[in-house]
Amino acid sequence: MKKNDLVTLRIDDMGIDGEGIGKADGLTLFIKDAVVGDLVTAKIMKLKKTYGYARLMEIIEPSKDRVEPPCPYSRACGGCQIMEMSYPAQLDFKQRKVRNNLKRIGGFSEEFLDGVMEPIVGMTEGDSSTEKTDGNKDGDLCPLRYRNKAQYPFGTDKEGKVVTGFYAGRTHSIISNDDCLLGSEVNKTVLREVMDYMKENNVVSYDEEKRTGILRHVLIRTTHDNGDIMVCLVVNAKQIPNQDSLIERLTKIEGMRSISININTENTNVILGKTTKVLW
Repeated sequence: MKKNDLVTLRIDDMGIDGEGIGKADGLTLFIKDAVVGDLVTAKIMKLKKTYGYARLMEIIEPSKDRVEPPCPYSRACGGCQIMEMSYPAQLDFKQRKVRNNLKRIGGFSEEFLDGVMEPIVGMTEGDSSTEKTDGNKDGDLCPLRYRNKAQYPFGTDKEGKVVTGFYAGRTHSIISNDDCLLGSEVNKTVLREVMDYMKENNVVSYDEEKRTGILRHVLIRTTHDNGDIMVCLVVNAKQIPNQDSLIERLTKIEGMRSISININTENTNVILGKTTKVLW
């Protein structure tokens, strides 16, 4: 067995990061986006002595716990790992993960854990009623729109257009998406106003390799109870051009309570710098 070989295997376990685990000719393979119960074809990408990593190529026979993710970017984006699992299966995976850590790292016995561990409590609130994809049953999909904080990196695509979204897994390549289904719906409005401001005022996205450009990230916080919004632009500069234009755009959004800039001119992957200035 070697790199780029195609193998067929059944997924019988899950790794700590939500990757499927199966065996082919006695070799343990970790396969992102595979679900326990899936029969898949996978392409070997990296081999170690006793295990390897493979890419999911085809689902020959889907698991009973597999669902169609509501987000079209879920496989490419690094923000979600187990959206293709039904919500009951996700809860079971998380409970087993905690229990196994308590056993392996904490050293607790099965008998002790049986006596003290409570069942996992899933979400019953939040927007879990987004459009169901054909084949998905009510209750299969996890609740959405529950995150009250989002950090969006900004960049430039091959055509020179401003893009924002989330990084692909283990990279700093941005998957363009201004409407993450886990975050508040108002995030999309905020991001589009910021991008329109950038276009109008020739504000360029930060380039990590060249260390040029201005806008690095946009941080958005919202409240679930009354819809308050706080926006912070992380910039590679001490100030931004025509800040009044940005303020005018963002304050038209209902619920806007705070607009600030965070100054980060360091060559670092850390999102926030040491200085934050309130603009409004």
